[in-house]
Amino acid sequence: MSSIQLFPVPDLPLIQPGDRLAALIVDGLAHIDEQVQATDIIVIAQKVVSKAEGRIIRLADVEPDEEARRIAAIVDKDPQVVKVILDDSRAVIRTRRGLLVTEQQGGWICANAGVDRSNVPPGANGDDYVTLLPVDADASAEAIRQAFIELIGVAPAIIITDSHGRAWRIGTVGISIGCAGLPPLWDQRGLHDLYGYELMSSEECIVDELAAAASLVMGQSNEGQPVVIVRGYSIPTDAKSAPARTLQRPAAMDAFR
Repeated sequence: MSSIQLFPVPDLPLIQPGDRLAALIVDGLAHIDEQVQATDIIVIAQKVVSKAEGRIIRLADVEPDEEARRIAAIVDKDPQVVKVILDDSRAVIRTRRGLLVTEQQGGWICANAGVDRSNVPPGANGDDYVTLLPVDADASAEAIRQAFIELIGVAPAIIITDSHGRAWRIGTVGISIGCAGLPPLWDQRGLHDLYGYELMSSEECIVDELAAAASLVMGQSNEGQPVVIVRGYSIPTDAKSAPARTLQRPAAMDAFR
């Protein structure tokens, strides 16, 4: 592999519930005389998938209970937001001032269960809204892939990304919370290095590496570029396709939880 190309899909509108993302991506690429190719990998920010799927909560409709208020006092967050987080979580993993880490219903361990206010416009009456992660981001990715097949007869690979922190490092990185049409992991155990030594523990997370690269193009604030095309990456032929959720480390193997 000599090089890969990453470029954003331009001129995407602000996404509304019910929007067909595949059609909007095709239209956006047409503005730069591009088309979706079968070997493309389309990386899509979780926020626009959640908006299209209607995973939006109006905070005025949320009534915090005693547990939400208790945790909100610890983490110094809005009790209504904390209630939304808890309702979409399996378990609370860590709490301290300014930090609430949970195991989200989809199994992802992340800050605030992925609940987010950023780039969510207020309602007509000035009401605040937040978005939740997709119910099943792997299913969302597969549905978008199938939509491309129906629309243009091409089945690109799809990665849905979110920005997550790391336990031992400062800063967020784009990771995959859903994928379709490509393997999330390349198990290289049994292969050999330059000097003939057998690899004993090398498992490359393909989808996270591509998600992180695409996140650099997307940006994190007001760039308005939530979809990035990855072109030229050769998917390893000996890697097995699987949902992104298979990347979640079982609790029994988690040395730090």
